[in-house]
Amino acid sequence: MKYLVDASFTREDIKGNYFEMTFGGALSFMRRKYSKELDNIDVVVSGIPFDLAVTYRSGARLGPRAIRSASVQLAELLPHPWGFDIFKNLNVIDYGDCFLDLHNPLTIFDTIKEHISKITQFGAIPLTFGGDHYITYPILCALAEKYNKQISIIHFDAHCDTWKDDEEKSLNHGTMFYKAIKNGIINPKKSVQVGIRTSNNDYLGTNILSASWVNDNGWKSTSNKIKDLVSDNLVYITFDIDCLDPAFAPGTGTPVPGGLSSIQALSILRDLTNLNIIGCDVVEVAPSYDVSEITALVGAHIACDMLALISLNKKEDL
Repeated sequence: MKYLVDASFTREDIKGNYFEMTFGGALSFMRRKYSKELDNIDVVVSGIPFDLAVTYRSGARLGPRAIRSASVQLAELLPHPWGFDIFKNLNVIDYGDCFLDLHNPLTIFDTIKEHISKITQFGAIPLTFGGDHYITYPILCALAEKYNKQISIIHFDAHCDTWKDDEEKSLNHGTMFYKAIKNGIINPKKSVQVGIRTSNNDYLGTNILSASWVNDNGWKSTSNKIKDLVSDNLVYITFDIDCLDPAFAPGTGTPVPGGLSSIQALSILRDLTNLNIIGCDVVEVAPSYDVSEITALVGAHIACDMLALISLNKKEDL
């Protein structure tokens, strides 16, 4: 076992883990090295601390900090249930947070898009922590320009976020996927929304696996259905923490009863292997409403599982 103090800053290499006190030391996600060097990096973790687009409770701007803090134990042992070192084959850095001029909200879209474009131009996959769910829209716009193809989304949420909004620059965390579908960024026929339990007159052709459907059919049928629908298309996984029932994730801005349990959501996510993942995010963690960090903890575990899925794909490429 290798020991190092404040490895986020003092480590010289990228691969592998160092053992640190879980209750001390400089924080980064899973103790990855803080760096702005993007050469030969596979995944870039970054935060977008933005919550001006919320329609109910604010506070998700503190989500990136909370998820990083909750990840300390994940850096201590091999992640369960994977049983392998994610960082043996995967070069991952913590890029820090995207700087936002919140006093000039009309700059937000371009700032986030440029932030992601800088990451992807080096060939890295972005793993992003919100912030509210609006941040996914400029991320998808950047990825669509990078790959010049329609993208499938696997969208975990209580809300479909396809409510009508024809104002391109408006900031609304419930209309991003309406814009993305209307602008041809998302392929709705090969996209899946999981855990939905709010109503909309028009889901714009996306495949809905509601919370009730998941509960009735089980996690394995859900993951199989997702993989069948997205097939070999380019995939972006976006996880709004309010997909989970408030009993498992109270720390969020728009909680809705009747959601997935932590084990249901994690089991589905962990079974999404062999997909062409080009990016992921975890959004809407609002620690001001959390209890004993349980929301931030499940958010950190979700992000860790996303890294494991990407690492598995890379292992198959080697």
